[in-house]
Amino acid sequence: MHLLSSLAAFFNLSSLLIMALVFLPLERLFAVRPAQNILRRTVGLDLFYCFVISQITRFGVILLLGLALAGAAMSMPESVGQMVRAQPLWLQFAETLLLLDTGIYLVHRSFHAVPFLWRFHAVHHSSQELDWLSSFRNHPVDLMATRFFSTLPIYALGFAPEAVAALLLFQQAHAALVHANIRTDFGPLNRILVSPHFHHWHHADERHAYDRNFAGHLAFLDWIGGTLYRPGAHYPGTYGVAEAPPLDRPLRQLIDPFRPSRPPLPPNRTSRQAG
Repeated sequence: MHLLSSLAAFFNLSSLLIMALVFLPLERLFAVRPAQNILRRTVGLDLFYCFVISQITRFGVILLLGLALAGAAMSMPESVGQMVRAQPLWLQFAETLLLLDTGIYLVHRSFHAVPFLWRFHAVHHSSQELDWLSSFRNHPVDLMATRFFSTLPIYALGFAPEAVAALLLFQQAHAALVHANIRTDFGPLNRILVSPHFHHWHHADERHAYDRNFAGHLAFLDWIGGTLYRPGAHYPGTYGVAEAPPLDRPLRQLIDPFRPSRPPLPPNRTSRQAG
């Protein structure tokens, strides 16, 4: 199945090894925080999310997409897919990237705006030291919702498998890059593409940066949505959130967001007051 083969391209051991070979030297040469260790305190936690949670979640997304696409196939004319696939692959890639990141932006913004959803997304924001591997730390509820709603239109419209596979490989590599401990931006492309500088500010534990820079790949979506935050060339002083579940207990991170008695959010996060 094209669906399964394309999703399989999203993550595998070989791609993880390739990213390690690329990002580890770059993080030594161009580090935002030179003193940050490769084997930082929570690297085991991120490996757990990378090898266990990401893989389990993928099967859930495949099941949900399969059910949704089975219904869409009964109402979507085949001519639509034929027209989409008749386009050049580069154009299909550009269109899928726009569809994907529009979905990511909307879901991501929802997980910040709705207090119950923020409980799950706070797991991702619990990283106090950012590097390429921290991109994998996502609660299954957060990850499944993002993957499902951002990729459903792409599969429903019938884009070519080659374009989808290229998109998912780009998404994985770019997500690792923007979380990486690398001091860089993209110069003239900053208005178009999300850079590490752009996304590090999304993770900043600084009040003026809360709930900004939601785009995963296309920075102009935050300009359109009125959520763009682009300070000077400096980077945040601190990362993380106080309301995250314990960093040394992975199962607590998975279970805590469902607890009705979970403590309310701190008062300085006024846009996320628990209700």
